[in-house]
Amino acid sequence: MFKKEIEEYEDVRRAYQEKVADKMGREQWMEYNEILFSAHSCAIEGNSFTVDDTRILREQGMAMIPVGRSLLECAEMADHFRAFDYMTSHLDHPFDEALLKEVNRLVTEHTLSYRAPGAVAGEYTTEDMAAGDTVFGDHETLVARVPQLMASTQKAIDSGQHPMIVAAKWHGYYEYLHPFRDGNGRTGRLLSNFILLRAGHPLLIVRLEDRAAYISALRRISVEGTDEYLVEFFFKTDIKRMKNEMTQKRKHSLPMVFF
Repeated sequence: MFKKEIEEYEDVRRAYQEKVADKMGREQWMEYNEILFSAHSCAIEGNSFTVDDTRILREQGMAMIPVGRSLLECAEMADHFRAFDYMTSHLDHPFDEALLKEVNRLVTEHTLSYRAPGAVAGEYTTEDMAAGDTVFGDHETLVARVPQLMASTQKAIDSGQHPMIVAAKWHGYYEYLHPFRDGNGRTGRLLSNFILLRAGHPLLIVRLEDRAAYISALRRISVEGTDEYLVEFFFKTDIKRMKNEMTQKRKHSLPMVFF
């Protein structure tokens, strides 16, 4: 299953690594990815920061708040930077509850008190959850399944299953469990990329314009009981992203006529 998707993805990934990632250098490539990923991951949750806003905040910190953006949005983005930096500097960490809780703690550290007074960043929810038009199950039942999810995912990583499939399957089931009071989406996308980065693969960046398709693929897990659509979405999204960046690189390499 997914043989066709894997073959296309690997062909594109090899070309992308050679023509874009390796040529850019690890440090610059990661900085570029952090800004792009943070902007879109937070935007999916309602943050109004553009990619340029995100770059300014990353480069100049909270001393330079982009015009028209709220302090809460700035704090959310700054938290996302810290969570991203932690994730990328701990790729040797076991894929376990300690990692999950620390990433969620960092991603909600300075905003949770505004959105869920009394909740503790990095600790599981103590009440049932709802998001959008989805009502999740009994929180105690769902939270109790988290350890098994983390352990089974670590086994899948160790077994050599394709990282994109592991990342998508983990992400889908994790969002189904929705174990934290806030930051489940951002935490889930960060740790999906933990799986990919640890395997030496490019980041998966779900752009704001793909939010509807992304949410639809997630919803089909609870409605239809299958994560096939989310796996396909992950492959399609990353292939599209890598192809687009290679096209940008090629166009910018063409000679220009000045006068």
